[in-house]
Amino acid sequence: MVPEAPLEQTEHGLVPAGKGWFVLNARDARWNDRPGRRSVSFTGRTEYEAETYFPQLGANLVVIEPGVANSVYHWETEQEAFLVLSGEALLIVEGEERTLRPWDFVHLPPETNHVLVGAGETPCVVLAMSSREFQAKGPWGWYTANEVARRHGASPAGDTQETEEAYAEWPASEPSRYRDGWLPDA
Repeated sequence: MVPEAPLEQTEHGLVPAGKGWFVLNARDARWNDRPGRRSVSFTGRTEYEAETYFPQLGANLVVIEPGVANSVYHWETEQEAFLVLSGEALLIVEGEERTLRPWDFVHLPPETNHVLVGAGETPCVVLAMSSREFQAKGPWGWYTANEVARRHGASPAGDTQETEEAYAEWPASEPSRYRDGWLPDA
């Protein structure tokens, strides 16, 4: 029998604190906040949490304001997927732009260059998922400079594997509690 994982109350919300199954409402979870982007990492924010409790799967809920990039243009050694739940996003994939609307699903095989940018008039809410099967055994991927991504403020200055270098111009995400209005009402 698989046990229920304990949920630990932190000053910023609930986090899974052990192995097993659990139910966690996004509004009760520990959020990460930076200007224009908020997120919940259901499967570990820290390397320890991810590797200890969720070594195979990453799942994040991301809220992106219009015109704000979710991350820096990059590729990963693992496959990823996005499902747009509300709002609009711009997917920049392999140097091409694609508009995404609610219920659009995106599959990205390993080594696919990509980034999401908020679009439209309201924030977009995206469920992001990735495999973590091989990340612990080697480099996770690469940040790649791209002119299309640069036009949207989402390109690193140059190709690099160093996270600190790629995000040098970006404000850091800070742990936060959920705030009313971050998610659309059901």
